[in-house]
Amino acid sequence: MNNKTIHHLSHIDLDGYSCQLVMKFTPYKIFNYNANYGAEVRQKLELILENISKENVPAMILITDLNLTFDESRWLNSEVKKMNDDKNNIKLVLLDHHGSGEDSANKYEWYYLDTSRCATKITYDYVQENFEYDEPKWMNKFVNTVNAVDLWKQEEVENFEFGKVCMRLVTESRELNRVMFADDDNNYKLSLLLESTKYLDEPNAPILLDEKIHQLKKEFFMRESDNTLDNLATKHIVELLGSVRDEKTIYYKGYRGFLSYGVGNTSIIGNGFLLAYPEYDFIVDVSYRGTMSLRANNNVSVSLISKEWANGGGHPNAAGGRIIGFKEQYRYDRVKKQIEKIINDKEAVAGELEYKKED
Repeated sequence: MNNKTIHHLSHIDLDGYSCQLVMKFTPYKIFNYNANYGAEVRQKLELILENISKENVPAMILITDLNLTFDESRWLNSEVKKMNDDKNNIKLVLLDHHGSGEDSANKYEWYYLDTSRCATKITYDYVQENFEYDEPKWMNKFVNTVNAVDLWKQEEVENFEFGKVCMRLVTESRELNRVMFADDDNNYKLSLLLESTKYLDEPNAPILLDEKIHQLKKEFFMRESDNTLDNLATKHIVELLGSVRDEKTIYYKGYRGFLSYGVGNTSIIGNGFLLAYPEYDFIVDVSYRGTMSLRANNNVSVSLISKEWANGGGHPNAAGGRIIGFKEQYRYDRVKKQIEKIINDKEAVAGELEYKKED
């Protein structure tokens, strides 16, 4: 393959992540992205195109386990064509099994559709035919378990039952946020799936894996000493927040704040962050629906901030509110723009009032 860099967008279920696990054993430089259906697909594709433009190297866009609408397919085909006309070298491939993508498959040669196999099996077969591949000995069996549960082949009892546990392993691994920590969350889920393959050939494999899930999660987050999963994950998240604090910092009336999106559990994580990074006056976590949860550590009253931003309220160190007109996003940079606009608008009004008062 000439395109040594691959930008791989896949779904957020077992089949979607398993496609990315298959690709993990190719020798190429791979950037993984994940999306659910709806606006998130378009936003992630826009991000991929932006990243390719910045890198300016030959690249493949690989989409798996996601069927694009005809409008999305037409838009993406047009964008890739424009970039290739501008001397880029982009190869586009979509591998999917959802029949709702038939119109796109009939129109575009890059859109491969096969409803008889799950996306993981399609990807596995495609990789063997088109890529260099260092296949681990367990891969074929793992692919068959995903195929059995995704296509609901209950007659394949052994594969089906193991696949069911793997499915739950993915859906219930929500410790990390997909928007704030996209790469870390992807690595978390792929690591858990990779660990699950160790039990494929064990007696009573589904039961054994079911019993091991909690421990596998703890082992991913554990560093020096054992603790509860909640405490281990919280410490990990606080460290992640700290590692990106330069780009996540906001300021309001001279106070330094940290903006997170969809992290949740603000009482524990927010206070943990403020203790670890005392140079911050407050932290605000915005949910996907625009509700805000703010925490402070006696440096500023977040009840006043929440009142000024969203007519909210609460206590000096713990407050909340809801942003009217907030638009759900699947990219952090677009969330930050919305919040910074609120800040700028509020500070402009405050400045205007102070100016009028001086008059």
